Amino acid sequence: MSMHNDDGLSLLKKGKNGLLRVLFGKMGIVLLLLALQLVILFGIFLRFEQFLPHIYGGATVFTVIMVLYLINSALDPTAKITWMVLIMLLPVFGGLLYLFTEKEWGHRAMKKRLKDSVALEQKELPQEQQTMDVLKQVDAGAANMCRYVRSTGYYPVYQNTAVTYFPLGEMKFDKLMQEMEAAKQYIYLEYFIIEEGHMWGKMLDVLVRKAAEGVDIRVLYDGTLEFTRLPKGYTQMLAEFGIHAKVFSKVTPIVSTHYNYRDHRKIAVIDGHTAFTGGVNISDEYINWTHPYGHWKDTAVMLKGEAAQSFALMFLQMWNLDQKQEHLELPEIPQTNVTSTGFVMPYGESPLDDHKVGKRIYIDILNRAQNYVYIMTPYLIIDAEMENTLKYAAKRGIDVTMILPGIPDNPAAHSLARTHYKTLLDSGVKILEYTPGYVHAKVMVADDQEAVVGTINFDYRSLYHHFECATYLNRVDAIREIKKDFLETATKCQSWNYEMLRADKWYIKAMGRLLKVIAPLM
Repeated sequence: MSMHNDDGLSLLKKGKNGLLRVLFGKMGIVLLLLALQLVILFGIFLRFEQFLPHIYGGATVFTVIMVLYLINSALDPTAKITWMVLIMLLPVFGGLLYLFTEKEWGHRAMKKRLKDSVALEQKELPQEQQTMDVLKQVDAGAANMCRYVRSTGYYPVYQNTAVTYFPLGEMKFDKLMQEMEAAKQYIYLEYFIIEEGHMWGKMLDVLVRKAAEGVDIRVLYDGTLEFTRLPKGYTQMLAEFGIHAKVFSKVTPIVSTHYNYRDHRKIAVIDGHTAFTGGVNISDEYINWTHPYGHWKDTAVMLKGEAAQSFALMFLQMWNLDQKQEHLELPEIPQTNVTSTGFVMPYGESPLDDHKVGKRIYIDILNRAQNYVYIMTPYLIIDAEMENTLKYAAKRGIDVTMILPGIPDNPAAHSLARTHYKTLLDSGVKILEYTPGYVHAKVMVADDQEAVVGTINFDYRSLYHHFECATYLNRVDAIREIKKDFLETATKCQSWNYEMLRADKWYIKAMGRLLKVIAPLM
């Protein structure tokens, strides 16, 4: 039953939240398996007390085998340490958790479909050689990086794409509403979070009307929402209004490593000529309609022109990932007459391959920077390679400045971020915290020439475990706006130093040091 009010269309009486958000958050699986460990151990003690020496011996042998296996595995060194500590301390729990998060149970078929799809779609969106030749003349290092990205998927570099940067979520929302109103052929929406309220209500008003006009409306959202913000059956509610909707990776009682990989992307594509991405989900806090963590600082970009096609294909690839299909049918590519300076490369990140494109691009830009690299990120939970790259850039004289939240949404993640502060400050990295509230932006800008705006945080989940997306920009006009926004945001921040670290609350320090053992799981 739908309801209309000042916030637009609503399909629910009241959204779900509270305890379920905790149970099915980032730590939900860890806590569930820890409880399982305790139950198993307690049951062993009660039922097999006379066999405890044999059980202890078996656990010891299992631990030795797992440690040797991990040492010789392809995991990054930080993750190896985490798993070895967990398995040595809690063999049953550690072993189960490792199998759950690192093995391919439940997603081998999906992995094959994704690989086959990438091979096919490179033909759908070919790289224009003249564009690559021009980029190589202008910036050989960036051209080499883009060539690498192309080798991992179907992501071409484009010219003739106009880029608009939005320094706040509400600005992106206003423009998205205008573009949806003008849609003639299709609207594709793929978001990690959709929650009923003012933002989604206003969007639903437009989507329902456009569906009635014959526009193809497709909505894809992550399966964890069925435990936190939307009920099961919400796709059927949308279908009643002509909106095609899917849930990515529904969470079911069947144990599968597939559920560790979430769709963290934020994509909107209209008619193949306009696309949006960035940190902004569809929920009222992202547009400062509500203020759970003070002022919400987020960013996004709009692409108009050829590059929008990459996001259309990204969406369709994910839309069809749950079914076998020989070829994705990309709608007819519209004729665009956009002329714009610079180069644009949308790209995706998948946990089902070994490329780690999001991480590689961040590191590449840091290593090639000549003057400065400015970063906004809500989380700083990084491995040794990323930390050393940040430190190396600062030590060779680059102005590396990072803006993080002043009011965190996750105290555990916030305490982990601060465990990196001292070593980064020692190397000359500047660390700022946004005092008015929460920074959710995922932005990197360097040397007035390069920038990345997307969904990829500086944390393990974004860099290793999530489906993500972003837009790489080179010498486009919007880079000036991105730098300007960063510098203006910096004036509202508190700069951290050694005295502040020493004065930090003892429990924040203790929490960070304890959680660092399991940082790759967060």
